[in-house]
Amino acid sequence: MSGADYPEPAHVVLPEKPEGVEVVAKFFRALGDPARLRLLEFLLHGERTVGECVDHIGLSQGRVSSHLACLADCGYVRRRRDGRRIYYTVVDDRVVELVSTAQALAADNVAALAACVRVDGEDVRQ
Repeated sequence: MSGADYPEPAHVVLPEKPEGVEVVAKFFRALGDPARLRLLEFLLHGERTVGECVDHIGLSQGRVSSHLACLADCGYVRRRRDGRRIYYTVVDDRVVELVSTAQALAADNVAALAACVRVDGEDVRQ
């Protein structure tokens, strides 16, 4: 489709200021790692310990903790400490919609995404 095939947006989607757009881009970069996406999907089903997350995705405890910390710092998940254990859960139910929409769009564009070399190499010119 060409740009002319898309309807004009009814409202502004992105913030007007460049700093606001950068925050939205950072929001998406937080989801730019397959391990974080898998962890986020796992946490959609309820509160989980770090150990359960490690068992689920098969990475080291240190790497899983780092990914969970990223998701928590970016506001996707919340931590709860109970003694020596830390539990994680998704903060906002809209994350389900976000991940589902992203999966559907990716499935519809799988060939283009597979051929895209600019994102992985960050070869996007401004």
